[in-house]
Amino acid sequence: MALRTLLSRRTLAAAVRPQLGSTLGLRSLVTFSLPDLPYDYGALEPVISGEIMELHHQKHHQAYITNYNKALEQLELAMSKGDASSIVKLQGALKFNGGGHVNHSIFWKNLAPVREGGGEPPKGSLGWAIDTDFGSLETLISRMSTEGAALQGSGWVWLGVDKDLKKLVVETTVNQDPLVTKGANLVPLIGIDVWEHAYYLQYKNVRPDYLKNIWKVISWKYASDLYEKECPVH
Repeated sequence: MALRTLLSRRTLAAAVRPQLGSTLGLRSLVTFSLPDLPYDYGALEPVISGEIMELHHQKHHQAYITNYNKALEQLELAMSKGDASSIVKLQGALKFNGGGHVNHSIFWKNLAPVREGGGEPPKGSLGWAIDTDFGSLETLISRMSTEGAALQGSGWVWLGVDKDLKKLVVETTVNQDPLVTKGANLVPLIGIDVWEHAYYLQYKNVRPDYLKNIWKVISWKYASDLYEKECPVH
């Protein structure tokens, strides 16, 4: 609690929270801001330390937002000048930093303290879908943990739903690539950050231990609500 005395406990905003500005005086430029967390930095201990959460949120996520807004501003200027070369060059920065913002905004919503439902298994239609597509929740957790541990370098492991096939999928993405890069029909339900900054201060280089423990604070509420929206029961 002490780590977050200066920050509010408002419910986490949507994955992207645009604000309108007129930085360039050309037309309203959409920019993005750091979403609040719905829990204190230390609320996920002992699974994730308050120090990790504070650095992850305030430094890493904020850096993605800062650089994303900067790239958007540069894109606006390049477009106003008809500078095709600069527009192409900016695509990497937009994908990396924009993906970092989108991915982390989902990640925060996938976590909750144990006293607020963290670690409780999914219920309702998502729970049934997990049993249907993977056999059991335990099988799904084992698969995501294994694939996350095996991912070379930095990236994410995802539980998503193919909104056209109405089928759950497990995927990994590298760096800050969002799940949509693996398929336009894929909607991310649970995303676990396997960049070292998400765990190294506490788990050192033992990523499998981090992936084993994080399920104790995974919240299925956001995933369940989104799944029901994408795959309504008729």
